Amino acid sequence: MVKHLSIHGNVQGVGFRYHFGEQAQSLGITGWVRNRRGGSVEATIEGTPEAVEAMVAWARIGPASARVERVEIGEASGGFTRFELRPTE
Repeated sequence: MVKHLSIHGNVQGVGFRYHFGEQAQSLGITGWVRNRRGGSVEATIEGTPEAVEAMVAWARIGPASARVERVEIGEASGGFTRFELRPTE
């Protein structure tokens, strides 16, 4: 299963990407995460349906220092071999 996430709120400058990456790796998720210039965090995640659902649930809360207001979820294409933190775009 592959999903594209756009995470909004106080999600930059709080270690969101790094915690997201740690959580993704612990769940066996592949894909990527990056900050967006507008203040959101964007990710594409690929894994089993259970792992993707768990990652989406985590993204709705984030690390303790974050304040997630909303998560937009869409379809995406995959084929990733690992999880990576990408530079801001």
